[in-house]
Amino acid sequence: MEITLGILLLAIGFVSGAYGTIVGAGGGFIFVPALLLIMDYPPEVAAGTGLAVVLLNAISGVTGYVRQKRINYKLGFMLSIGAIPGTFLGIWLAHIVPAASFYGIFATLLIGLGIFLILKKESKAKSEVATTAESSSGILAQAGSEAKVKVLIACTGILLGIVSGFFGIGGGWLMVPILIYIFKIVPKYATATSIFALCIYSISGVIVYFIHGNIEWIAVLWGGIGIIFGAQLGVYLSNKISGKLIIRLLSVLLIIVGVRLFFG
Repeated sequence: MEITLGILLLAIGFVSGAYGTIVGAGGGFIFVPALLLIMDYPPEVAAGTGLAVVLLNAISGVTGYVRQKRINYKLGFMLSIGAIPGTFLGIWLAHIVPAASFYGIFATLLIGLGIFLILKKESKAKSEVATTAESSSGILAQAGSEAKVKVLIACTGILLGIVSGFFGIGGGWLMVPILIYIFKIVPKYATATSIFALCIYSISGVIVYFIHGNIEWIAVLWGGIGIIFGAQLGVYLSNKISGKLIIRLLSVLLIIVGVRLFFG
């Protein structure tokens, strides 16, 4: 790899890490398209390499969120339990489902969700209900019996794992709005919990892509250096901005990813 391309990937990784950590999505949504467009990698190699970089992003980001005490560990672990098998299913589907048809449907859902987040007004009471990560869930009180909640969390985890494995960009950009609007998590805690869960379940996808030889480690090195430092900047900035702005940034991300899927 030329040094110029390496430095470019480092810069892209830095931006990806900062933005991805702020919105709780990981940096794959920027890094994977960069690999496809700049490096001309095959889709499976771009997905595997991107997921490895997402893992580095999550590990770097979660260290900062641990210090800020913004992670709901119980919910993060429960989501990961469902997401790990979902990741394997997503990778399997990537080999058998026609990409064009799947991308069209999924892109429509993403753009619709992004527009929904832009238009929806945040409830002031909801935004002020929690001051700690563990108390921010409100899950049992909001969603009914404990058994139903566990099933809902497991199904959510499976969906996130499928999305992460199929696209190789992590599932945090879908997890965060689910945590905010279904599980009633305050945005700042939702993003931190998303990064924590992503740190756990993306490991399984990286292992599978590694076994199949679909990870370009030089790109992981250059992009990973940038994304690690960018994630630390994202942790710092996320504690300085409002939950409303986090949701707006996430909505822009969803629309961009959706448009890219339509034309990618």
